Amino acid sequence: MKKFFLFFCTFLFLFSGLTSGVSADGEFNTDFDVTYTVSETGVTTVSNQVTLTNIFSNLYASSYSIVLDSMAPSNIRSFDGNGAVYNVKTTVDGTKTTISVSFPDNLVGKDKSRTFWVNYDEPSFAVRTGEVWEVSIPRLSESSSFSSYFVTLSVPSSFGQEAYLSPRPRQRSTNGGMQEFKFNIEDVASTGIVAGFGQFQVFSFTLYYHLENPLTRTATTEVALPPDTAFQRMYYHNLNPKPKSIHVDTDGNWIATYEMKARERIDVVAKGSVQIFSTLRNFPKPTIETLNKNLQSTPYWQSSDPTIMSLATRLKTPKAIYDYVTNTFTYDYSRVRPNVERLGAISALEQPSIAICMEYTDSFIALARAAGIPAREINGYAYTENPEIQPLSLVNDVLHAWPEYYDSTRGAWIPIDPTWGSTTGGVDYFNKLDLRHFTFVIHGEQDSQPYSPGSYKLGTNPQKDVFVSFGSLPEERNSKPTVTAQVGGWIPFLPNKLKLKIDNPGPVALYSVTPTILFDQSATESKLFIESLLPFQTYEISLDIPFSFLGTNTPEKVTVLVEGESVTVPTNKNQVVIYNLLFIFFSTILVLLTFLFRLKKWKVNFNGLKAILFSVKK
Repeated sequence: MKKFFLFFCTFLFLFSGLTSGVSADGEFNTDFDVTYTVSETGVTTVSNQVTLTNIFSNLYASSYSIVLDSMAPSNIRSFDGNGAVYNVKTTVDGTKTTISVSFPDNLVGKDKSRTFWVNYDEPSFAVRTGEVWEVSIPRLSESSSFSSYFVTLSVPSSFGQEAYLSPRPRQRSTNGGMQEFKFNIEDVASTGIVAGFGQFQVFSFTLYYHLENPLTRTATTEVALPPDTAFQRMYYHNLNPKPKSIHVDTDGNWIATYEMKARERIDVVAKGSVQIFSTLRNFPKPTIETLNKNLQSTPYWQSSDPTIMSLATRLKTPKAIYDYVTNTFTYDYSRVRPNVERLGAISALEQPSIAICMEYTDSFIALARAAGIPAREINGYAYTENPEIQPLSLVNDVLHAWPEYYDSTRGAWIPIDPTWGSTTGGVDYFNKLDLRHFTFVIHGEQDSQPYSPGSYKLGTNPQKDVFVSFGSLPEERNSKPTVTAQVGGWIPFLPNKLKLKIDNPGPVALYSVTPTILFDQSATESKLFIESLLPFQTYEISLDIPFSFLGTNTPEKVTVLVEGESVTVPTNKNQVVIYNLLFIFFSTILVLLTFLFRLKKWKVNFNGLKAILFSVKK
């Protein structure tokens, strides 16, 4: 957190008729009730309700001060419940702003209390980033001490649903078009409040892949394109050049295959948008085979190591493993550089003070797998204002890594970020990840491949190849597949073939596609099911057209319906009937000719036999 609060009191000491100014911590009870009210424009009104209670009969407070760090408060005012306005003085020293309130009267006596308010406006607590309103309330300074401290965060309902909120509030309510969340000092003392409101975030991206075929013959090469996930939907505006084919691998990566001539170089450019959701969306579940592969030990995820297995047996759950990694490791900012050595889980656990995102992620995955929990790595983009760990801040396209574990109850891969949980001082990135994590590739079956965008470079002075910024949803958000069908060649007395080709021109993937096949006007029960049809992917299949003798049950046309798009092709039924009749006719002629030929030959043989028998009689 960039901003911190420091509260302190200035008191006057009264004894034997003499007064002198002193600081007297522990001689007054200070109760704080702070309300942060965010307006529709994002300006936050901070209302500090302060109650000072005298512990001793000879002490009273004549003034009160609040010190703000790295803030720009405006419209500062102070008053009490009776409508009295207090004198306020503001001083600025570097990044610190001190607000001093002078009381107009002296309140003397044990257990006497004064309640007053210090209010101001602050423009930086709430910021709209892309499609999401993000609220960041600073934590208390370590020197702050209060008898009680309560916080209320109030945001307009128009900001949208709660996308993420850390820590968890004690109470939630809706009041007058505002969403209210209540916390106490234990909740906010160490981390402050981090919240996001909105159903989704949108990033625009441009990715470059530099490919080369060093061989003297034609060869194929593959690149990994950012895929859909349970929390992410891809919109591809352009992919140039188009791949020869594209498919989903066992981990859910979108793999584009390019055929390259000998010594050829290709620069592939992918442009589009990604929609990152705050809640789990309907998405295909992984197979049992895939989940089993995400339990295996690998060179960097040594889940079969005895030390890791022993630790996993003690930790057992994803949350316990997350807490252990977050609290045990210390982020080493000096290692955030290109081509840094990847330690792997065992070495990371042995050297917890030199960790970066790879070590947090590798250790979580190894421990989770050892505990029987399928886990995998995500490599991609994660937006942060922290310049020391900002992704893509270097020309070498340094990215971020975070783990996912499989939640069998929800039937989905759940992303978490123990690295950010550690570097933010305990912000909860387990129960609800923010909307700033953009998946590029998934590592599950293998711990290092496929390679992320930004890794496909040529030459000794590579340029920056990954560009991501906040964006908005594209106007075209639905894919309309193109369907082509062709009736195959005629083979007598065998079902004719319908060659079907379905192309997805983008921008989004289509799932659970079930084409409808109509023979004339009657729909047949289609067993054709396409689990996924990715942008720029082509699906091809041959189907039998019903056959019957002389075309009695043969349809005259076939109609194929796919996602609202259709194509109709004639089956050439009349030709089929004519060809069948001609085939029967010529087959009959052939049979007759064969019969006559054999009959003639038989007649010759019969006459010869007759002559022999006649000669024998003589």
